[in-house]
Amino acid sequence: MQLAMMINYSGDFHADVARVQDLERAGLDLVWVPEAYSFDAISQVGFLAAKTQRVQIGTGIINVFSRTATAVAQTAAGCDFVSDGRFVLGLGASGPQVIEGFHGVAYEHPMPRIREYIEVCRMTWRREPVVYDGQVVHIPLPDGQGTGLGKPLKLINHPQRSDIPIYWASLMGKSVANTARHANGWLPVFFDPERFDQVWGDDLRTGLADRDPALGALQICAGGVTAIGDEFGGDGGERVLDMARPYSALYIGGMGARDQNFYNTICQRYGYVDEAKTVQDLYLSGRKEEAAAALPRQLLAGTNLVGTRADVAERLAAYREAGVTHLSINPIGTDPVRTVETLRELL
Repeated sequence: MQLAMMINYSGDFHADVARVQDLERAGLDLVWVPEAYSFDAISQVGFLAAKTQRVQIGTGIINVFSRTATAVAQTAAGCDFVSDGRFVLGLGASGPQVIEGFHGVAYEHPMPRIREYIEVCRMTWRREPVVYDGQVVHIPLPDGQGTGLGKPLKLINHPQRSDIPIYWASLMGKSVANTARHANGWLPVFFDPERFDQVWGDDLRTGLADRDPALGALQICAGGVTAIGDEFGGDGGERVLDMARPYSALYIGGMGARDQNFYNTICQRYGYVDEAKTVQDLYLSGRKEEAAAALPRQLLAGTNLVGTRADVAERLAAYREAGVTHLSINPIGTDPVRTVETLRELL
């Protein structure tokens, strides 16, 4: 199992770079760079590539509405080149608030769009002439659109790799099934290794049944807030879990519209139906602290990695049993390097 970490899209990027450098030396394998509607992820990927030696660098995630399919392919090939083959392309749909409100693009057909972007990316990296007529993507433009002068082109450069790993950040239904079918890896959220099957199991199995064996096993990157030690086995652990409450309440209570919040749906599918509704009602009414306090403790404990060394070793076994290949960590405390070293020892 490899170790991964997400940097903060609204934090101190240069401080995060220094932290990644330290954690790379300690054994961190993969760092994800988010984007949302902050600074673009790609410029930061390039900077990290120049400041690190070994760690893989991924977009966690870029959306498939604000760039064309071939622009994503070009960008990924460029990031893979400057990082000497260390890039991972993380894709997602984001949501209508960001896509329509920030980018001014209609939020239509998100799942087919991601699937078609994946196919166009792989075609581009193989340096095939890009000819694609999908549900969403049409390259070159069809007759009757544009000037009529478009012609099939292939990438000028020879990419560092023709098979850059693609991770899909999917949450529900057909998107999860198509992730298991088409992507190299999956980026779930609020992943409880002992209960995830009741949320995503059927969809994963549906997709895996039609997966191309050439893709290899589906990689899964999941985890959460991480704190290891005797001081985190009792009240100390509860205090760390409480630190995760505002972030979780934001997503479960405040993301998306009331009737279209996938994070809230995930919480309900874990069995916390009444609690999820309460958190959303409180959050949307402006009572954010009460919403955070209403989150079930069991949900927080199941989706984070907090406890004594023995507790965490037990949890790591559960993650491994669930098929997690990349443990995503958010080290809490004054010595994140020691946290990574301890995880390396336990793994």
